[in-house]
Amino acid sequence: MNRFRSPARVGRVLLLSAVVALGGCSAMQAQNPSSALQPVNAVKVDDARLMLFGHDVVAYFTEGRHALGSAEFQSVHEGVTFRFANARHKAMFDAEPMKYVPQYGGFCADGIVYAIPWGGDPDTWMIRDGRLFIFGGAASRDAFLLDVPGNIALADKYWADEVQGSHSFWQRSKRLVWRVPHYKSGGELAELVRQARAAKGS
Repeated sequence: MNRFRSPARVGRVLLLSAVVALGGCSAMQAQNPSSALQPVNAVKVDDARLMLFGHDVVAYFTEGRHALGSAEFQSVHEGVTFRFANARHKAMFDAEPMKYVPQYGGFCADGIVYAIPWGGDPDTWMIRDGRLFIFGGAASRDAFLLDVPGNIALADKYWADEVQGSHSFWQRSKRLVWRVPHYKSGGELAELVRQARAAKGS
């Protein structure tokens, strides 16, 4: 087979073409600031990259819940806009921003276990050892909770070695095609969660 026409090469060329074509897309621009926070779970609002759909990242720590922030109280950190419910939360963030920035750019922590920066719902979260983790829904959180230390170790590794500093769309696309060795589908994870719950109930 011609090495220039191998399926892997064709796949890479198609993905690179898609990244270039989507480079101007507002969602892709919002998720990929030219800063140390790239990529982030942000949306474009006017000219701003709004983190976590405008949810207050400090409220998770001070109030133990997710809460929408206000445009009245906002800060820009590393090119990303963070909104807060009140002036106190804004001041706390401004004093120590990295204490409150969600892990893995606010993407689903369970996705980062597989090197996939995708999803991240502000209402599904946990704090562990002073770190805020966001999930793509209850099923993702349940899967992550099956082995919290192991999953944090994997997510930390993939974030540091591969995801941090990458383009969100390219990274997602790459790892949905070339999966990590321990990849599990949503169905497989749901079955593992079901088995774990059944074992606890027996």
